Amino acid sequence: MILSGSTFEEQIGYARAVVDGDRVYVSGTTGFDYATMTISDDVVEQAEQCLRNIGAALAEAGCTFADVVRVRYLLPDAADFEPCWPVLRRYFGDVRPAATMLVCGLSSPTMKIEIEVDAHLPR
Repeated sequence: MILSGSTFEEQIGYARAVVDGDRVYVSGTTGFDYATMTISDDVVEQAEQCLRNIGAALAEAGCTFADVVRVRYLLPDAADFEPCWPVLRRYFGDVRPAATMLVCGLSSPTMKIEIEVDAHLPR
């Protein structure tokens, strides 16, 4: 079990990530800066922070973005997805994981994107 220090993990009862054998499952991660518990109003900045948060969980598990095999993007507004593409491409462009984008409500109107990944520990 990997915890990020987010107050949400304690309040809701989940872990940022779970390592199960050679697999790493990173929970849906929003753009909150967990050190300050603040979130930008900008979707691109939120996407960047999501990926920093995910990167920290992956590193603690012993892997990197190169080990990601599946990514899910969740956004309340489909129009916000394309502006995030350059950021997403920077992290996943060489990796090319299986990916899904869903339009759905998130738990707060301040959240504009949530990202979830599955990875394999390196062999």
